[in-house]
Amino acid sequence: MTIDNDNGLFPIRTVSSLTGVNSVTIRAWERRYGLLQPERTAKGHRLYSQADINLINQVVALLNKGMAISQVKPHLEARQQTDPNHGPWGDYQQRMLNAVIRFDDRALEGCYNEVLSLYPIEMATQQLILPLLQHLGERWSSAEGSVAEEHFFGAYLRNKLGARFHHESSRAQGPKLLAACLPGEHHEVGLLLVCLSMMAHGYRIVLLGGDTPLEELAIPAKRSDAAAVLLSSAIDPSTDLLHNRLPRLVQQLNIPVFIGGPTALRHHNAIQQAGAIALGTDIQHALTRIAATLHTTQPPEQS
Repeated sequence: MTIDNDNGLFPIRTVSSLTGVNSVTIRAWERRYGLLQPERTAKGHRLYSQADINLINQVVALLNKGMAISQVKPHLEARQQTDPNHGPWGDYQQRMLNAVIRFDDRALEGCYNEVLSLYPIEMATQQLILPLLQHLGERWSSAEGSVAEEHFFGAYLRNKLGARFHHESSRAQGPKLLAACLPGEHHEVGLLLVCLSMMAHGYRIVLLGGDTPLEELAIPAKRSDAAAVLLSSAIDPSTDLLHNRLPRLVQQLNIPVFIGGPTALRHHNAIQQAGAIALGTDIQHALTRIAATLHTTQPPEQS
């Protein structure tokens, strides 16, 4: 079974790879605790949505905080009933959306600064920025919004994140990662968000930016003494890239190659077969997976 399709559903082995939770445990969470309700193929194989993957990552985070698995579902249900927007995030999303619609950079700046003063950047990214980017994309595709809104918010984020990137770069002391977008991917915001989270945990980043040819990665990786290459993309790569150019890059480098973003979800199998590591879209899981692959203890968050 492959997930390189348009239905947005993933087989259990893919979900296991993306979340770090083995298939037996995922099935147990479904049968014993009612946490998941996957769809089924005609032959009875389980298929999971992106929402299911997000839920599994939430469960893992709660378990890591010491919560018993039997308490997870009641906890999530209670939180949903008492606060459908999971705390202040619904309000923040609406405030930032209103600022984008009005093209009001001051209101946008004020809201985002308020969020960053109260919450870790990973939480702000996962709960606010990524949902807002998705919502703006949906507004554009439905003709409710416009390309101008997306471009306005994208330009704001690039400037904001770029300044923060340079501020954080002088503080990081951990392993060095070479970061770039796959060929054809011109939007750098997703990559910047991941890199900022990595830097907040001590990793050093050599940032190449958008639309980087795979053939250009080996030299900077060697010269910078990078411990790994981190690639990001939301587009569908060509068959040649997945089946020829990416395997050649993996063979050429003697370090791990990670791929994150929606591309890693839709083309998980091809990425794994090429010898690279698909991270998906959850930043905390990406941090954990990278640390485990590099055989390092994840650096503590910078103060």
